[in-house]
Amino acid sequence: EAGVVAYAGSEVKSYGNLVLVRHDNGWVTAYAYNDQILVQPGERVKRGQAIAKAGRTGNAEQPQLHFEVRVGAKPVDPVPYLEKL
Repeated sequence: EAGVVAYAGSEVKSYGNLVLVRHDNGWVTAYAYNDQILVQPGERVKRGQAIAKAGRTGNAEQPQLHFEVRVGAKPVDPVPYLEKL
């Protein structure tokens, strides 16, 4: 969903290149291990917009995307909140 980039950087070493998006419902989505970050903190992003390119940074041993949904600082299982495909 749409939101504002709350963080885009590599200071959290285990996550490598990390993007955090704060959504209007107060939730945050996290996208880690990126090869390249395509957005800046404070930027408003739209649903479906490319925000990064998957990679192998941080603790990733192969190219991948680490995805989290957080309520506040607590990670939650994203499956119940994702649209059915």
